[in-house]
This record gives sequence, structure tokens and C-alpha cells, in this order.
Amino acid sequence: MGTLEGKVALITGAGQGVGQGIAYALASEGAKVAVSGRTLSTAEDTAAEIRRRGGTAQAFHCEVTSKDDLERHVREVVAAFGGVNILVNNAQLVPLGSLLEVTDEEFVGGFDSGPLASLRLMRLCYPHLKGDGVVINLGTGAAYRQDSGRYGAYAAVKEAIRALSRAAACEWGADGIRVNTIVPFASSKGLEQWFAERPEESAAFLATVPLRYAGDCEKDIGRFVVALCGPDSRYITGQTIALDGGQAYLG
Repeated sequence: MGTLEGKVALITGAGQGVGQGIAYALASEGAKVAVSGRTLSTAEDTAAEIRRRGGTAQAFHCEVTSKDDLERHVREVVAAFGGVNILVNNAQLVPLGSLLEVTDEEFVGGFDSGPLASLRLMRLCYPHLKGDGVVINLGTGAAYRQDSGRYGAYAAVKEAIRALSRAAACEWGADGIRVNTIVPFASSKGLEQWFAERPEESAAFLATVPLRYAGDCEKDIGRFVVALCGPDSRYITGQTIALDGGQAYLG
């Protein structure tokens, strides 16, 4: 039996990249996975691969910027699996560009899909998480860059998620709910696009990673999330943990 046998995990943005890697890893330890995505076909691909590996998963369509959609989504997941024990808020629109370039609409989209969606889902899942629930939210290393030009709006919405995570950890600890933030640097499609569009900048950044590579979404990010959700991490909450090969200094 896996360390997460009998648990139900809801993962947003699980159709690709970090969310997909986390979904694969949690399923490998026995968790039933609700694969959430705004593009149903990619969510279905992830769920199909989990089932091919012998796990249990179901794909769900969800637009995280819609309050009604989030409410419907949680109801559907609870109806399908009986509850939610692990919530991973991974979906995020990314408002990139200088402060003069980022539009109001892009910034609001980043906020709605990030901190607001994360807060809404945490509230919706709260009754089901009580007792031994775990919430994993995602931050960004962009918030710790020495030169944060072009990344300020993105860092701002992600730092709001980190603040909400710390508050939830403090307020819900007595309810048996642990809340942590991870800051991954992983080999996702977004990273591949960054390397293709800004090769000099991305190569310079990679050179600042002590381990000299971008993490694997499943082996490096997903497996750590498994550990963070498991019983051996029962005393860890309210933390921000960089999964970035040592690049960011969070002291």
C-alpha cells in the first residue's frame, strides 16, 4: 500500500507540467486524483496515463477564475470520490512584462486565477479537509530574483498566495489542516518556451542553480509533494519550500 492510500487529491492545472507531475506522483502512492483543467482534453490525457499505470483518476473541466465553476467542481469531485483530503492549487495565468507593459486585464487575470482562486478553493474544500487535510499552494522564484524587472506583476500575485497560505496554516492548524507553499523550478512547457524566447536570460538563470538543471515535474517536484502530504511531514505547516536546486535563498 502507498503512503497516500485512500486519500483524494484535487489538483488544478494538472493537464501538463508541474500539476501533471504532482498528479502522477500522488497517484503512484495510492491517492485517487481529480485531474482538473480548463482544457478537458489535456486533463483526460493525464487521467488516462494514471489509469494506465494502475492508479485511479478522473478528469474534470474547471475554469478557476469562475466562482460558480469552482463550486460546481468541488461538488463533482466530492460526488465522484467521497471527499477531498489533498488540495493542490497549481493553475495560474501568468502576467509577464514590465510594469508599463502589463495591462490591467492581465494583472486581474493573474490575481483571479491565482490568489483569489486558491482562496476560494481552500474555503470550498475546508469542510472536507478538516481532520488530516493538506493544502499545497504554488509560489514562484520570480519573487526572489535580484532583478525582478518584467516579473513584478507575476511575483505580486504569487506572493499574495504565499501570504494566504501562511494565514490558513495559522487559522486552520487546530482543525488538523496543514498548508504549505512550494516554489518549483521545473522542466515544464512554460520553461521550454522561456528558454526558446529568451535564451540568454534563461541560460544565465540556469547557471545560478547550484545543481545545474531544471527539476523533473514528477521525480523532483511530485515526489517531494508526496512526502509533504504524507504522515512523515505531519509537523510541517506554514512553510515556503523552494524546490529549485538551491537557486533561491529564502532565509
